[in-house]
Amino acid sequence: MKAKRILLTGANGQIGTVLLSHLQNRYGLDAVVATDIRQPSHSTGLFELLDIRDGKLLHQLAEKYQVGEIYHLAAVLSAKGESDPVWTWGVNMDGLLNVLEVARELQLKVFFPSSIAVFGDYAPRVLTSQWAPLIPATVYGISKVAGEHWCRYYHSRYGVDVRSLRFPGLISYESPPGGGTTDYAVEIYHSAVKDQSYSCFLKPDTRLPMLYMPDALRAMTQLMEADGERLRVRTSYNLAGMSFTPAEQARSIRNEMPGFAIHYQPDFRQQIADSWPESIDDSWARSDWDWKPQFGLDAMTRDMLAHLKKDIEVTL
Repeated sequence: MKAKRILLTGANGQIGTVLLSHLQNRYGLDAVVATDIRQPSHSTGLFELLDIRDGKLLHQLAEKYQVGEIYHLAAVLSAKGESDPVWTWGVNMDGLLNVLEVARELQLKVFFPSSIAVFGDYAPRVLTSQWAPLIPATVYGISKVAGEHWCRYYHSRYGVDVRSLRFPGLISYESPPGGGTTDYAVEIYHSAVKDQSYSCFLKPDTRLPMLYMPDALRAMTQLMEADGERLRVRTSYNLAGMSFTPAEQARSIRNEMPGFAIHYQPDFRQQIADSWPESIDDSWARSDWDWKPQFGLDAMTRDMLAHLKKDIEVTL
């Protein structure tokens, strides 16, 4: 077990649910303190209620549990955030600043998840580079751009060891979607294993970058364990796994389940998706800390369907 504990915010969310288990398995059950604004439906290990906007309580918990690292996942996501931009900004920015202040005061290491939502209309859509213009189209993206710059500022001004990844769409069989624009890429598998047709809220040819959750978990811990002297990016590293369209994902599913059907009813999330990259250049991550994804579309599809079918069998 590590000498210092890890504190995880947003532990009940799409990433937090699976990251908690990953960190507990990697470092030990009592090495991780999970926090969220609601009690989890079931949990093992240490848990504390925490509204991330409460900086005083965050500081108290960090001292109480002798925390050495914070994985800060508590945030409002892209599609949900557009329904209440002011609230989204408050949660995302006040929460991050509280984390950075506690990290400065207690000399903690921080992981901050950014997103491809930081890019916008002026960024190249194909192989978007590490240093492409950041002019986002959503309040979620705006908060992530600001967050990246706050992370860099705290590193350069105070020496806080902040590390960050720009996640593409994340796909997981272990947790439900969290209100993002790429939720369709998870929902489609759930419909398939239930023998239901899927109504997709994006157009069939909408190409977006995606990452399978096992790769995302590995990327986070790999970056956090990397030699800090090698890290040249203190805003947020581009991260890539695969890029595909809803139509291509449907074909991948039909390779395993020939009867699967899909139809398309684009909604407001189409405009958000159209402002994002189609593919990502993650060469800086590959160079600085040896990043390399393990899953492509077909391998992910086989793994997703196998796990979801097993889950259905268990509940029957």
